[in-house]
Amino acid sequence: MLKDKLMDDLKLSMKEKNEIRKNTVQMVRAAILQIEKDKGIKVEDEKIIEIIAKEVKVKKDALVDFEKAGREDLINQTNEEIAILQEYLPKQLSKEEIKVEVEKVIKDVGATSLKDMGAVMKEAKARIGAGADGKTINEVVKELLG
Repeated sequence: MLKDKLMDDLKLSMKEKNEIRKNTVQMVRAAILQIEKDKGIKVEDEKIIEIIAKEVKVKKDALVDFEKAGREDLINQTNEEIAILQEYLPKQLSKEEIKVEVEKVIKDVGATSLKDMGAVMKEAKARIGAGADGKTINEVVKELLG
């Protein structure tokens, strides 16, 4: 189970005194605990993957600001955090693999123009899941429908 792996990795990073890894894993565990307490549920692997994917998106968005500000220290740290988080995510699909999936969705949904983008995006995200970020899926859908 992913929750156990996170705990084991936290212990290991503490033993190795790897601060960035420790802080990154603690951040994910805190997000999981918050959801469990707020909703009164036990979070399963699928939800944990969603949480991690969301954290990766937040980190990637922050990278843009760090690059604008020329903060090389924060850029390096954030890239390392993203790499750590991606270890827990399923293999990311290539743009070509995403394109194949989106083409199937377009055919199944019967989409013909950008007006159908919402339906295509909803179905594509459901099928692809954490295998790709929403931004990349969006680009492929626009490319194929546009």
